[in-house]
Amino acid sequence: MEVNRLETSEIARAAVAAAADKQATDIVLLDVRDICSFADYFVLSSAESGRQINAVTEEIEEVLKRGGTRPVHREGAADSGWVLLDYGDVIIHTFAPFERQFYNLEDYWSAARTLVRIQ
Repeated sequence: MEVNRLETSEIARAAVAAAADKQATDIVLLDVRDICSFADYFVLSSAESGRQINAVTEEIEEVLKRGGTRPVHREGAADSGWVLLDYGDVIIHTFAPFERQFYNLEDYWSAARTLVRIQ
């Protein structure tokens, strides 16, 4: 198992910046430390197509890899409208608009503190 070189908050903020670089929309960084037992941060973003979902997730993975951090797990597929990257204490979701609305994680985790919101 590779040791993360970036701090947890740095992983989350780097993921936000990488998603923004690939023109993801409605990017949200949630601090869930006080309400969640399995993660410290959630990063949520939307992408308009499967191709853009791939571009966003690949950019996040590449940026974090350069920082010495690799995902513990990856789930979903761009053509399903949702990809999850699990970095242990940071969970990153990239959604197509319909799936983002359907899963509605912001409401589900409404007690979380919003640290960043980029429209």
